[in-house]
Amino acid sequence: MVDARAVGLGFLAHVVLGLFAFLAPGIGHVAVGLLAGFLTGYLAGGGLGSGAWNGLVAGMLGGVLVALVVAVGLGLIVETLLGGGIGFLSGAGALVVGAVVALILAVDSAIGGAVGGLVAD
Repeated sequence: MVDARAVGLGFLAHVVLGLFAFLAPGIGHVAVGLLAGFLTGYLAGGGLGSGAWNGLVAGMLGGVLVALVVAVGLGLIVETLLGGGIGFLSGAGALVVGAVVALILAVDSAIGGAVGGLVAD
């Protein structure tokens, strides 16, 4: 089960720490995922599985929100230019691709969350 408080604070940590991640591109973003995931897993507790799940959800939340904004924007642009319902299909495709990419990029948060969940118990 998702601990909303832990996921919300983990997401907030992702956003705040993510602003500083640009100081060390690549390494900084992985470190942010691990640290924010650890915080999420620690707050959620419940062991390895619970920490990993909550860390994954917190890490994925930002990516899904960005994918949603991009999908709506792309859908509106394509619909305006081409019409005929094509905009909906392109927006839906962008949302699916964005959600899959967000899931893949949130793996570091899940690893941090698993460690945090173990430490909490």
